[in-house]
Amino acid sequence: MATPASNLVSKEVEDCVAIVTINHPPANTLNDALLAQLESTLHALEINDGVKVIVITGAGRFFIAGADIHMLKGISSSQHSMELALTGQRIFNAIEAFSKPVIAAINGACLGGGLELALCCHMRLAVEEARLGLPEINLGIIPGFGGTQRLSRIIGLSKATELILTGETISALEAKSLGLVSRVTAQDDLFPQAIGLAQRIASKGQLAIQAALLAIHQGKERSFQEGLLLEAKLFGELWVGIRRYTGRVNGFCREAAATLS
Repeated sequence: MATPASNLVSKEVEDCVAIVTINHPPANTLNDALLAQLESTLHALEINDGVKVIVITGAGRFFIAGADIHMLKGISSSQHSMELALTGQRIFNAIEAFSKPVIAAINGACLGGGLELALCCHMRLAVEEARLGLPEINLGIIPGFGGTQRLSRIIGLSKATELILTGETISALEAKSLGLVSRVTAQDDLFPQAIGLAQRIASKGQLAIQAALLAIHQGKERSFQEGLLLEAKLFGELWVGIRRYTGRVNGFCREAAATLS
């Protein structure tokens, strides 16, 4: 039974961690409706003060196995195709620039647009059985949602070019050896580890997390020296904030001590 268009993306929030689940059986393929729901869901979570970390995963045995073939068949022109690519890029660029950490919990096949979504997340965990790749070349096309740009920046130009030009997939263990994912887990351990990681991050200072993400994200687009300058600026702003907060706390403690004496 097909999943209703209104239920392609679900979310639940517990202990400041939001779990976003892609639910488009059988393979969680991306289409226009799903992308729109994903964008609106993530935007709502980013502005929700009760959410500090977001985990994205897929329902069933797949993370995301690429683009919906029906959507691809509906492309009528090169302009239409370009507009689709630009829409996906805009959504994925926004995720990469989020002020809250986004973790991809890759529970199965992560191909094409699915890998492009995972690439824009800040951290990636994968189950042992997962296969990852950009197989678009096998259809006579190339990745369109940022894959040609992000994959090379993460694993290096040579290996990224090999994977894109051959369309081959790699195992989760090889992905870990390349730095594409940070952890490989058993199927039953994926969510405990992803949520545990999210909760550890959520327990840290939120201004520091936002500053770190900003330094990392914007630093990639700048020279090394410019990145260092940005880091120093953010460090300075955080330190001033800490001093002000510490002053307020010390002042409160002094007032409390005077009251008790």
